[in-house]
Amino acid sequence: MEQPAPPPYRRIVDEIRRRIDTGELAPGDRVPSTRRITQEWGVAMATATKVLTTLRQEGLVRAVPGVGTVVDEPKPEPEPERRPQSPSQRAARPELPRTRRPGETDRGLSRESVVRAGLKIADAEGLRALSMRRVAAEFGVSSMALYRHVANKDELVVLMADAAFRDVVLPDPAPDGWRARMEAGARLQWELYQRHPWLAHYLSITRPQPMPRAMALIEWTMERVTGVDPVTLIHMAVTLLNHVRATAAGFEDDLEAEQESGMDQSQWMASMEPVFEGIVSSGSYPMYGGVAGHDDDMVNLTSLFEFGLARLLDGMAALVEGRAAGSGGVS
Repeated sequence: MEQPAPPPYRRIVDEIRRRIDTGELAPGDRVPSTRRITQEWGVAMATATKVLTTLRQEGLVRAVPGVGTVVDEPKPEPEPERRPQSPSQRAARPELPRTRRPGETDRGLSRESVVRAGLKIADAEGLRALSMRRVAAEFGVSSMALYRHVANKDELVVLMADAAFRDVVLPDPAPDGWRARMEAGARLQWELYQRHPWLAHYLSITRPQPMPRAMALIEWTMERVTGVDPVTLIHMAVTLLNHVRATAAGFEDDLEAEQESGMDQSQWMASMEPVFEGIVSSGSYPMYGGVAGHDDDMVNLTSLFEFGLARLLDGMAALVEGRAAGSGGVS
């Protein structure tokens, strides 16, 4: 009996798999985007999305922030099963005792290596993809082996966040003026969140985590502000922090949306363009209609960060300089 033809998405998945298996697409290479798939194979966007979803589920590709969907690194082949040795072979090559030496860890496991593995996963796939089992798979061990180094996932994520802030390099010499110092601190945070898209979502304003390195960065950021009381100063610090953090949370949102939909931000906007045009063309939304014809990417996370940062610092300048003038001081 003749077998039914595979569905279109499966044929495309098999073709991309062939390109990966033959080396036509090497690890780290971008695979065809949803738009490219629709053009090359003449299928609908939903089919193209299913193709990328299936490739991810089968472990062939992964999403990389700022890059797209790329070929994943091949998983190591399992070691071949060893045949039992004969008595003469065992006599010739006696087995060493299978006891662990002092300080020795399982397959390179240590507190630091577990944290690094967690960072690698969260940076590429988002914090939702992180689990003890997922980290253990990076080392080829059971998840129980990790508990000798970290207590649980919650502790692991705190250690990952602390390690991320440890990599912040403060400028030397530091800006002298209070506004320049606050701007520099905000930009250091912004760059940090771009390197670690999950971090902004993890941090909390209402339930802050005790992370001395993060607190040190905020202290440095506010160090040159004078003439305001401590309560006002902490409000300034948290307001600035929250602007950067809340805007940068979009990095993680976009990464997760790309993983779920198979479309990057520009592809998604292109697919929604006809719908938005229909709404705006009604004439009921003059503000949106006023930007018709401009670049679709004119409002993005970076533009929102820059605009909000400048306006926040303008407002804080009125506060700081107004109080300095009232007290007879010089800003």
